[in-house]
Amino acid sequence: MNANLSYQPASSTTTGTEAEAACTPQERVTRSLIGYGILAGPFYIVVSLIQAVVREGFDLTRHEWSLLANGSWGWVQIANLVLTGLMVVAAGVGYHRRVTSGLGRSSGRLLAVYGVSLVLAGIFTADPMNGFPAGTPDGQPVAPTIHGVLHIVAGGVGFLALIAATFMLARRFRHDGRPGRAAFSALTGIAFLAGFAGIASGSTTPATNLAFTAAVILMWTWLSVTSAFLYRQAS
Repeated sequence: MNANLSYQPASSTTTGTEAEAACTPQERVTRSLIGYGILAGPFYIVVSLIQAVVREGFDLTRHEWSLLANGSWGWVQIANLVLTGLMVVAAGVGYHRRVTSGLGRSSGRLLAVYGVSLVLAGIFTADPMNGFPAGTPDGQPVAPTIHGVLHIVAGGVGFLALIAATFMLARRFRHDGRPGRAAFSALTGIAFLAGFAGIASGSTTPATNLAFTAAVILMWTWLSVTSAFLYRQAS
């Protein structure tokens, strides 16, 4: 095993007996924490999409999912953001325990930062805009509230931390001889950066919003797939 790595490199195999022997109480805790990274994305996406379909006035081509935290049913999306954020923080701790040295060793901290940003985004809700909730004027809010500004700041910091984590793990996977995983991580980071830049520019066109939504779904898919990979690795 490469001395710089804390999981099995591409050329190594682990038998069932070896895997059982490696599953110490500490390893079980690590796997449980990483497991939240597998679950976080599907949980967030399903809860958000259900609301997007049933909430009056919500339009997937015009509205970001964070706007669902507004209105009489906004508490559902607030809980979604907070619970998902806590799962991502747990996954970040698991990544930190798994990737202990070499390239990518800070990826767990970066994921934890993103998880905290999701919790804060749930606490400090986005301002109503673009006609949602129903009755809200079209366009951006004329006078952003403090909680709306804090929502944007928390989201921006979290998104940048997540993008950095994708690039960091891309380098790690490439170093480990896993070009497919490296490419997937790098492309996810590029796509999410592009989607985030489009939204941050202030554009509210359907193309921009749908591109960002697609980037969000890709990002959560990446986290689930990467977490599943690290879950299976032996320390």
